[in-house]
Amino acid sequence: MAKNYDLVILGGGMGGYVAAIRAKQLGLSVALVEEQLIGGTCLHRGCIPTKALLKSASLFHSIKHSKEYGVEVDEPTLNINIVQSRKDQIVEQLYRGLQQLMKKNKIDIFNGYGRMLGPSIFSPLPGTISVQFKDDKENEMLIGKNILLATGSKPRNLEQLPFNQDSILSSDDALKLNPLPKSIIIVGGGVIGVEWASMLIDFGVEVTVVEAANQLLPQLDRDLAKVVERELSKRGVTIIKNSKVIASEHVGEQVELIVEQKQDQQKLLAEKVLVSVGREPNSSNIGLENTSILRDDHGFIKVNSHYQTQEAHIYAVGDVIGGFQLAHVAAAEGKAAVEHIAGIRSFANPHQPISCVYSHPEVASVGLSEREAKESGQAIIVKKVPFSAIGKALINGNATGFIKIISNQDSEDLVGVHMVGEHVTELISEAGLALVLDATAAEIGHTVHPHPSLSEAFQETALAINDLQIHG
Repeated sequence: MAKNYDLVILGGGMGGYVAAIRAKQLGLSVALVEEQLIGGTCLHRGCIPTKALLKSASLFHSIKHSKEYGVEVDEPTLNINIVQSRKDQIVEQLYRGLQQLMKKNKIDIFNGYGRMLGPSIFSPLPGTISVQFKDDKENEMLIGKNILLATGSKPRNLEQLPFNQDSILSSDDALKLNPLPKSIIIVGGGVIGVEWASMLIDFGVEVTVVEAANQLLPQLDRDLAKVVERELSKRGVTIIKNSKVIASEHVGEQVELIVEQKQDQQKLLAEKVLVSVGREPNSSNIGLENTSILRDDHGFIKVNSHYQTQEAHIYAVGDVIGGFQLAHVAAAEGKAAVEHIAGIRSFANPHQPISCVYSHPEVASVGLSEREAKESGQAIIVKKVPFSAIGKALINGNATGFIKIISNQDSEDLVGVHMVGEHVTELISEAGLALVLDATAAEIGHTVHPHPSLSEAFQETALAINDLQIHG
């Protein structure tokens, strides 16, 4: 049986379901194909569950240090069963809400495995989606005037550290940790690795991070990484940089890794190993071979600035095309693709995304890093103001970190804004809006910010660009 739609979306993660809702707002008929659960990695295996665990870890850390605020309590204990239950309840509540959104917007959901066909009796163009269901139900053929591929990604494996869902874990596996191990080695010090290191050290796990680059968070501004490294080390995390794992074996109930650093080798031993070395696209077995769509050497689908593939009626967004691999970027790309299909100007701006790390301390960034700004050939001004100069940070009891602004010396436009400290993942949106509006540092500096508030640090840093800061 064949059904016709204006748009058929393959993948129900954040890129896919946001695109579906936007398409319905624009009057298009929409079918969405998802083999597992609507919401994808972000809702079920990524953003939401990990942040729920991080909140429990942060609260546990705060209670252990409550005496500094004059609040004396008995030694707190962690109930990992309740921590996991709370996480699952949050995911379930959001999942139920998302299902209601799909019904409200009258989006046809096909819960099965979708694969593109070549030109056939159903359509002269490639891209008809054949949906295979888990039961014995006959395949459905979905014919779309346009197709959107939003199939996402999965944790990348290492040949010398194959996942076994027991002692060698992916980030998906780590969400189910119960009981917590006494020790863990995290291979990869990017965003995922740093968040897990911050969480598990707060939960009382002995943590070692092995990173191949010369800094943690290698994609972010170096000044931010220095603060994160220092604070994680102070809390007990062992950080080994410029290193790679060359072999592993099980020794009793533990895993032994042989780690090479330059010409030296050392052995590391832990109950569990978490491999967090990036993600690879879900671009295999979706029928790309039946089209002229191209992929790069890493398997990511190639698209143009409107997210069109080599088949003009087939679009792709989100992790499957590489780039920033962030849920909010996938959503913005999905909107932009659908608006191009509908022939309207898109206001979605996925090309200067905000990047956040929800560790302790938090990290947030938008625009170019200092190194990238210098390499671009711009004449720049760089200023930093520490949170230790801000009253609200001292009141909160955590004045670690700073806000850093990079401004173009000639136009005075912001080039990049980088933050590390408490609640910066909330503060960064003001900077994102400033970049969208091409605001100058002077305009931000002249905007009255509430006192006392952490946001004053952004105002002070903006004023500092012209050496006009008051407290910084």
